[in-house]
Amino acid sequence: MDFLKSAVASAMAAKGPPFPYTFGDKVDLDPSIWTLYNGTRREDGSDCSIFSFDIAANRSALPLARNALKKLRTLRHPGVIKVLDTVESDSYIYIATERLVPLRWHVKRKSLSPETAKWGLYSIARTVKFINDEASSVHGNLKVASVYTTESGEWKLGGFEVLSNVKDDDAVIYTYGSLVPDSGRYTPPELAKSGWDAIKRSPHAAVDAWDFAALIFEVFNGNFASDQAGQTKGIPPSMHSTYKRLTNANPKVRLSVAHFLEQGRRSGSFFDTPLIKLTDGVENLGVKTEEEREAFLDDLDQLTDDFPEDFFKMKVLPELLKSVEFGGGGPKAFGLVMKIATKLSNEDFDSKVLPVLLRLFGNPDRAIRVCLLDNLPHMIDRLSQKTVNDKMFPQIVSGFTDIAPVVREQTLKSVLVIITKLSERTINGELLKYLAKTANDEQPGIRTNTTICLGKIAKHLGTSSRAKVLMAAFGRSLRDPFLHARNAALMALSVTSEYFSDEDCACRLIPAISPLLIDKEKPIRDQALKTLEVYMAKIRKAAAGMPDSVLPVEGAGAARMGTPTNEASAAGGAGWAGWAISSFTNKLSAAAGEITASSAGAASSETTLPKRPATATPTPASSSASALHRQALKSPPPSAPLTRNPSSTGTGGGESFFPEDDDEDVDAWGDMGDMDDDDNAAAGSSTPTNDDNPFAEKPTKKTTTMATSTPFDDGSEPDFAGWLAQQAEKKKGGALGGKALPKGLSKPTTSTTAVKKTMTPTVKKTPVVAKKVVPEKKVIDTGVKDDDGEDGWGGW
Repeated sequence: MDFLKSAVASAMAAKGPPFPYTFGDKVDLDPSIWTLYNGTRREDGSDCSIFSFDIAANRSALPLARNALKKLRTLRHPGVIKVLDTVESDSYIYIATERLVPLRWHVKRKSLSPETAKWGLYSIARTVKFINDEASSVHGNLKVASVYTTESGEWKLGGFEVLSNVKDDDAVIYTYGSLVPDSGRYTPPELAKSGWDAIKRSPHAAVDAWDFAALIFEVFNGNFASDQAGQTKGIPPSMHSTYKRLTNANPKVRLSVAHFLEQGRRSGSFFDTPLIKLTDGVENLGVKTEEEREAFLDDLDQLTDDFPEDFFKMKVLPELLKSVEFGGGGPKAFGLVMKIATKLSNEDFDSKVLPVLLRLFGNPDRAIRVCLLDNLPHMIDRLSQKTVNDKMFPQIVSGFTDIAPVVREQTLKSVLVIITKLSERTINGELLKYLAKTANDEQPGIRTNTTICLGKIAKHLGTSSRAKVLMAAFGRSLRDPFLHARNAALMALSVTSEYFSDEDCACRLIPAISPLLIDKEKPIRDQALKTLEVYMAKIRKAAAGMPDSVLPVEGAGAARMGTPTNEASAAGGAGWAGWAISSFTNKLSAAAGEITASSAGAASSETTLPKRPATATPTPASSSASALHRQALKSPPPSAPLTRNPSSTGTGGGESFFPEDDDEDVDAWGDMGDMDDDDNAAAGSSTPTNDDNPFAEKPTKKTTTMATSTPFDDGSEPDFAGWLAQQAEKKKGGALGGKALPKGLSKPTTSTTAVKKTMTPTVKKTPVVAKKVVPEKKVIDTGVKDDDGEDGWGGW
């Protein structure tokens, strides 16, 4: 074969003009004057076929080769082989055509379905009708060996060696008709009896009618012999009667191919098939009326898998794409595009469909956009990550802000399809910003779907912001007035528990889930209980791995403050009260013992305090030991800030969901606030700053202070230190006869009561008076806040 290729190339270079095509493999043919090669065009590498005729080897058939060359150049019809280029020299004739495959290959493999065979015969019948009627010619060589299929699966007619115009008295067919290879099997009986001149005495279409009948028999049976003419073996029953009329021995009453075609196209006849209707209508789809286009697309949608895939790929698909993009084909045409595209290779999809898809995503037609989003699951596996992330996603996100709810909802659903094709930066940046908007959508269904979406894509979110985003989003949904939104939040929390820390579960999520245990809707109460059990199981597991205590052991004192025994608890709580009071009085005694009078006696206004580290700044003391102890033991008021990040106050003033770090990746979500921020806001509370909160630590100072000049006393317990001082006075008075000394003669005392009275007026620095904070009643507001302030999620 290589030797033959080099010989052909050498002959071209030496004896003829340049031929801009490269010869490939030889293609097997029935007996023919031509040798068929697969070829490629040098300029662009496109495929082609090359018919080669060697003049020196077959000089007697030269008139046939030259006639075929002439007719292929001049005869133009969709059913005729398309010629790309020709070269003729003294030694060879080359004809470059579109890439062809002999029909004989399909017949031998029996790969033609009945519908495809009818469709092909219909195409050849139209071409023969054109040759007989419009061109006033006779083909004279109609058989399987003269028919080829293209890359699109269409049947094309060749074999023009003896094609002649009947008006030409010196036509080739009269002189060289018998020289056509294998002509004896297909010669009509009148020509076999009287020679090829008999064509002049009969209807000129009679010869091609007989040969067309032989073609039908070969297509359905594989081979044809002259004695099989008129037999109906393997031929569809609907075609029997008309087929027999093609084989009438009398050429004058023989049915022409044109009449055969006409009868086959009648309603319900053998050529009235969906595939044939498709071929007739696809080429002018763009100029059809809306009603005609709808009817055509309905027929196209009903096609089965028996039809040739190549035809849909090469012919139907381009026309449908043009109709969708420019001709108003709409969603129905696009649905057919995707149906055909599923059978394409990845290379064909990238070259034929993908460029149009990217343009369609920028189309403002909402119907097209929804259709594209609906069909994303069918195409996503064929799309590369770069294509989706860089080219498609920027077009898709415009749907998040569309005024049509259906577009917003379909865009939201598409996130689950494309999430695996998006980069981490895109997911944690732009995508979360848009999901924050849909989570506050006016449509409750879109809000619900946003919660479901976040639950399903949780594993793709960045680890630094995942818990922060999910707690904020699900916390909002837990308070949504829409039943299904709350249920979606509970279910999402159940499946995402692994992404939250033990502290978040105990301190934030469980308190947020608990109110739903008494929700007005039973399905919510049931789901809340299931979700709570998930988190309680996680907390139990975490607690089981924790140490019993982290307090240092300090001898007997630590034992006195231990947990009460079961026996004490069973005794009505006496044991618990005993150890608490004992510890409390010990602290009082220790505090009283640390305060002593100065050497100046009653005139002194300062009290000696325990030594402080050198770096500490002393602050004047102004309260009794009992008051200070009560103040130290008393729980902070409800309005005291619990947040570790003073700047993250939210809209209601409460503990922030977020750690102190503020990642840029979740800026789109804004200041999410606490899950209770709406409740606090409803109660009218605000977060106090460190300046007016006596229990908050100063973040910029490391000194320990006793900042109040007036002790915090809510009157809830007696002044035990004052009572002890009074008892001491009584004892001293008893030593003097039970009477108090006259005024002015009393001795200085070191009681805590005296200290309490003398310390206050001598403080040099203006003291900060502690405000008595009255705990306000907390009102739980389950309503929806219309709050679009700093919170990225806002109100529903």
